[in-house]
Amino acid sequence: MTADAQGIWSEVLPEVRNGVTGVGVWQALNNTVAVASEGDFFVIGLPPELGDLAGHLRLPQTKTLIERLVGQKLGQSVTLRVIDGITAQDWENAKRRDVEAAKLQEQAMARQRADIQARSNWEVVYEQVSRKYASLANKSMPQVRAKFFDECVSLMVESLKTIPKDDENGERNYARCIERIATYADLPSTFVALRVFEKTASP
Repeated sequence: MTADAQGIWSEVLPEVRNGVTGVGVWQALNNTVAVASEGDFFVIGLPPELGDLAGHLRLPQTKTLIERLVGQKLGQSVTLRVIDGITAQDWENAKRRDVEAAKLQEQAMARQRADIQARSNWEVVYEQVSRKYASLANKSMPQVRAKFFDECVSLMVESLKTIPKDDENGERNYARCIERIATYADLPSTFVALRVFEKTASP
């Protein structure tokens, strides 16, 4: 596959040169090595000491031109991949980094989705607490705040049955609701959390 890539690159390189301008891009093209033609990818690279020139090959105009010319030779649509290095091993290393990067990205997206889900669920509870307090009459009376507190504890206990808090995001958003109840009920947040815990643990 490398031999095929090198042959194709030799054929299209003069046309690529004719379609671009600039000392930097010409220098990059003159030092580029075709590494592989694999699937939809056409892979080219530069020696490590000339890696700074790779940006010229990634410019949209240059990249599109190379993809079009190579695609015509191969009879298919191709995506140009510019890597660091000029060997098959360099390409294997790049693919391995791609897999690792994709895995990290998926993990980050999963954490983000979990954060959004936890935040939105506990956000509903948070707003319920706020609306419940806003609807109270005679908020300054201790008996009114006591009843409000008791109702909110029950709300938290019920919410814990369906809304997870088994990670940092869940715990943080759960704590936010506890703090809101504590503020409205004029009670220490630790006491509020203890009451919820006691009611959750009760059979």
